[in-house]
Amino acid sequence: MFIGHYAPAFVAAASRKAPPLVVLVIAVQLLDFAFFSFALLGIEHYRMVPNFTASNWLDLYDMRYSHSLLGAAVLGALLGGLVLAATRSRTAAAIAFACALWHWLADYLVHAPDLTLAGSPPKLGLGLWNHPMIEHALEVVLAFGTLAYYARSTRAAGPRSGLFLWLLALVLALFQIIDWFGPRTTDVSPAQPALALFAFTVIALLVLPVELSRSRLSGAKRIS
Repeated sequence: MFIGHYAPAFVAAASRKAPPLVVLVIAVQLLDFAFFSFALLGIEHYRMVPNFTASNWLDLYDMRYSHSLLGAAVLGALLGGLVLAATRSRTAAAIAFACALWHWLADYLVHAPDLTLAGSPPKLGLGLWNHPMIEHALEVVLAFGTLAYYARSTRAAGPRSGLFLWLLALVLALFQIIDWFGPRTTDVSPAQPALALFAFTVIALLVLPVELSRSRLSGAKRIS
């Protein structure tokens, strides 16, 4: 899963009690930020195996730290602690933690068995990547359905608000299309994790003007 990971960030960002959207967007991809950083450092590993799943060639055989349920909880707790220190809001911290943990749960739906509870077998994953029609539809509905919810549950506070939203949607769609249909290789190189980290960072930067150009509504005024 790629852009579907952003779903809880867009939903939570409509609430006045949530941390900023950029924090939520980082939270939902925190595990992948960690994995690809660890891959660059040689701490965790992956292979590119032709037709490893019907959706991609990623054999994520070593993600013992970033993609164990325990590791996800630790990363989420660290981020939640930073949010708590910055906002003094337990609710905001809990939302950040939940968004980070969501990543592992979403990966459990789509990954081949490569996730763990605490870094060692059993390996877990329901394997929706081997059913691309279902997985692709789920990805699109999650990402763009929740982005539409965010747009309807917030109010434009600047003349370019709509433009920023459309730009974000376009970039999300473009990155997902590249992920699904871009050229594949069996070579493993630092360029691959670096490109993934670049994509996550671009999306995080794009949400800054989106949030700055919109204001959150109170519960009474929220559009249903």
